Amino acid sequence: MRRRLLATGAILAASALLLAGCSGAASSGSSSDTVNTSPDGKGKTLTLWDYEDDTSAMGMAWKASIAEFEKETGATVTFEAKSFEGIRSTASQVLNSDAAPDILEYNKGNATAGLLASQGLLSNLDAAVAAYGWDKKLAPSLQTTAKYDEKGIMGSGSYYGIPNYGEFVDVYYNKDMFAKYNLAVPTTFAEFETALKTFKDAGITPLAESAAEYPLGQLFYQLALSSATRQWVTDYQTYTGTVDFQDKDFTFAANTIKDWVDKGYISSSATGLKAEDAGTAFEAGTNPIFYSGSWWYGRFVKEITNFQWSSFLFPGSTMAPGSSGNLWVVPENSKNKDLAYKFIDITMSAPMQALIGNNGGIPVAATASDITDPKSKELIDNFNTLTARDGLAFYPDWPTPTFYDQLNAGLQELVNGTKSPTDFLTEIGTEYQAGVDTITKG
Repeated sequence: MRRRLLATGAILAASALLLAGCSGAASSGSSSDTVNTSPDGKGKTLTLWDYEDDTSAMGMAWKASIAEFEKETGATVTFEAKSFEGIRSTASQVLNSDAAPDILEYNKGNATAGLLASQGLLSNLDAAVAAYGWDKKLAPSLQTTAKYDEKGIMGSGSYYGIPNYGEFVDVYYNKDMFAKYNLAVPTTFAEFETALKTFKDAGITPLAESAAEYPLGQLFYQLALSSATRQWVTDYQTYTGTVDFQDKDFTFAANTIKDWVDKGYISSSATGLKAEDAGTAFEAGTNPIFYSGSWWYGRFVKEITNFQWSSFLFPGSTMAPGSSGNLWVVPENSKNKDLAYKFIDITMSAPMQALIGNNGGIPVAATASDITDPKSKELIDNFNTLTARDGLAFYPDWPTPTFYDQLNAGLQELVNGTKSPTDFLTEIGTEYQAGVDTITKG
């Protein structure tokens, strides 16, 4: 949850800079740079910044990666823990100076990594990707957030970052309550609606929801994805084609949300609820179903002790919201690029990927047999199923800097009945296009 909120905040704050970057785009580095995959680090120091908690899956894996890196190269790592906000707010200035670290963790997306790439502040990683074969380890949909064009728009162009973990959205469910009402895990959309009806008929509001923050927006996007194509997603996220908010996919999503509110599957009180409210309602057993992200998984493992739970991919859809995690990026002013590339490669190695996978994270290049924790394996299996069918569809609020708030506001009006599905789609469609025009036309 924290990563999604912070990511949105980064997009909002960086929007003005993105526009400046678009107008003065300049690619950094060269795809023909020679990469030494066996750098001698004796007497050298690699400076590294990240903002992961030491007890998180990524923090644990990266700490182990530093030890392995120092052992293999002979270099010393100077690690500096930074806050997300600290890196975000100063990146353009720091990376354009001699104070730039050799490597850092940075948020993915047009307004963050794309912005820095367009300003020439990040190293072009094409040669390193080829030398280490990282493109062979990353599913196509994970590579989307690693590549940026000359305007800083993701999905094409050169590599400017490498992710080594992933995230996605699926359906958390209360296994005990499903068993009590003789419900199997739904495998079709019709079976999912049958489960919703069964709970409502028993006096239980089935879906834990929040319209004040991202959960309902992600459900709306998931419903639109039910029969959408990959090209539909590409057009929506990267402005490659016309996006019609009155098409069958958006119309189905808006009508279904309205229908589920009318039937009591979603409480109208969701308009005033935040993501935390929805998540804790699921934890308390108030609602048996919560559609949200893998960032909740570790928390549920620790905090849900009075019932059995699990998760499944949204039935009837080949795609779901999700993406790579944050990126390792190498500043153009890095003094030790070969060492930085070597460190990235170690984080992509099987032992480090297994560390992520066995501690509640989602590795992107793990060996399946290395994941031994049953609960973690369950989560990773769902993610692997999704990536194997090129099913990561990114997030609904990514296209423009202001769309997160606009989508939430529109959904609140749809849920409380002040806007019809058609009017809701007209409103957010107009807002989406205005944001896209600002980015693409300046």
